Amino acid sequence: MARPRSFDRDQVLHAAERQFRSSGYNGTSVDDISAATGLGRGSLYAAFDGKHGVLLQAMAGYFARLGQGPRNMLAGPDEGALERLHAYLLRAVHGVPLAADVPPAPDRTAAACFAAKMALEIGASDPEVKRLANDCFSVVRAAVAECLRAAQRNGDIDPDADPDDLAYLLLTVIRGTDVVGAYGHGPDRLTSIAESAFALLPRPRHP
Repeated sequence: MARPRSFDRDQVLHAAERQFRSSGYNGTSVDDISAATGLGRGSLYAAFDGKHGVLLQAMAGYFARLGQGPRNMLAGPDEGALERLHAYLLRAVHGVPLAADVPPAPDRTAAACFAAKMALEIGASDPEVKRLANDCFSVVRAAVAECLRAAQRNGDIDPDADPDDLAYLLLTVIRGTDVVGAYGHGPDRLTSIAESAFALLPRPRHP
């Protein structure tokens, strides 16, 4: 009879994700993952089929969190949609958290979007990583676009504006704050960027 796993899978994947965010995929060894997670090399290979398997499982978990976090934060009645979008942009200044029960990342670089970081590093040569990264981007883009449509229905955003185009624009700004934050700029500068992006949203034209 197979011996049951003696570790918490989510905790292991959160620890691995933090390691990949901090040092990248190529800069992370199996020994680094072993040290971060507390699992031996043999256990990592048995449970996840090695470093690449750990990455894919960590990205799948990240995708699941994105399907809940941004969607729940942005969803709601049409009234208040613009305020929810504003709050989401300001929240993005602090990066993407690992999970509700995990302490915040120690620096802004480590809080950057996990999917974007992996896509930039190895997405061009790794179809599975590219697919997962695209899935992560798509679920957030859809949530932002739907919130924008709600704001349009409530009369807060120009009804002639394309909500999908605006969603791409806002997510480009959000991911840009990852880069600016990684350069060492603090929350005040990143908040100013988020506020400027929010101010640029097209409002209804009144006669």
